[in-house]
Amino acid sequence: MKSMLSTLTALTALAISAPLVQAQSISGEHHRKAELIAARAMEYLESRQNPDTLGFDDDPEAQTLPAITGLVVTGFMLDPGVDERHPVVVTGTRYILKHQQPDGGFYKDMLPSYNTAICLSALAMVNKPKALSGMLKGRDFLKTLQHGDFNSSNPEDPGFEEPIGTDHPYYGGVGYGKHGRPDLSNLSFFIQALHDTGLSTNDPAYQRALVFLNRVQMNDTINDMPYADDSDQGGFIYATVPNIESVDGLAGQSQAGTTTETLEDGTEIVRLRAYGSMTYAGFKSLLFADLDPDDPRIAAAWDWIEKNYTLEENPGMGMQGYYYYLCTMARALDAMGIDEINGRNWREDMIDKLEELQHPSGAFRIVESRWMENNDILIAAYALIAVQHAKN
Repeated sequence: MKSMLSTLTALTALAISAPLVQAQSISGEHHRKAELIAARAMEYLESRQNPDTLGFDDDPEAQTLPAITGLVVTGFMLDPGVDERHPVVVTGTRYILKHQQPDGGFYKDMLPSYNTAICLSALAMVNKPKALSGMLKGRDFLKTLQHGDFNSSNPEDPGFEEPIGTDHPYYGGVGYGKHGRPDLSNLSFFIQALHDTGLSTNDPAYQRALVFLNRVQMNDTINDMPYADDSDQGGFIYATVPNIESVDGLAGQSQAGTTTETLEDGTEIVRLRAYGSMTYAGFKSLLFADLDPDDPRIAAAWDWIEKNYTLEENPGMGMQGYYYYLCTMARALDAMGIDEINGRNWREDMIDKLEELQHPSGAFRIVESRWMENNDILIAAYALIAVQHAKN
């Protein structure tokens, strides 16, 4: 354990102190592969832009999710050959700004936190005065959606008559709104947005978020919730409660169900199962909160990642949420500033897998429909972000 912690400390220190001076170790062949994957994906996505609205997967008669356009713009802007003058970035940015509401959020009728957070990460990359102005106003709005010792302003949340304290399972979290409770996926987009827009980690929003992050990490020494008693998985689950009706029960929620853990004395216990996409989301959030490299929360999450490293599935979920998993994994490991896990070059593994999944058209093979992953534009945007982080 001491050796692992020492290695992890050095790697994390590199990632946090010098994120722009990362050692890269992908072969020339893999770099060429990645460039081709990205170029094909961008060409495909450009062909799928709505010619009337200039958004992506935008149907004003059905539902409007500015977040998908935000993901596309982010994927384009991560490419070294693209800047804010690219036609997709220009029109995509205009589309996002057109959906800014009077309260500052970027959404239309639904999912204010999800849409706003992803759009903020996109705008943070666009060096234009209107993008900056909209971004700052949007960030102020986003911060009001976090549950804490003030009333939530999320228009879809049921709200509370009084501000909630740190003992409440919602504290520090962010949710979609309609479920009436926060989850790690939305919180990770929230923290990504705070990080991307340059908010200081001294801001109380980060400190509140750490309270929620502790409570979705399956480790008894970190998590004070009863569903983590005696657990030492180290990975993350989805939420502290399944819904608003279960707040008093403190049952926790994992989309991966449960697993059996064996204690030192041989006793077997059944606990909520940590899984891939949420563990990378949680791990990335801890890095962005600027924790000390030897913090036990980072060490425990990294231990889970080493034990469960794979690109064949979303560990614990099979192929459900697979492209989200690849995108989150690439973002997290790139933020960590490393190239290898268990002797495997994750960057090359990621590039090989995305090459395998991509059609000649630039689109990507649908492997599972849950969580909108039968949406070809969404999974292409996830894949584009993933390959950009793997090659850059």
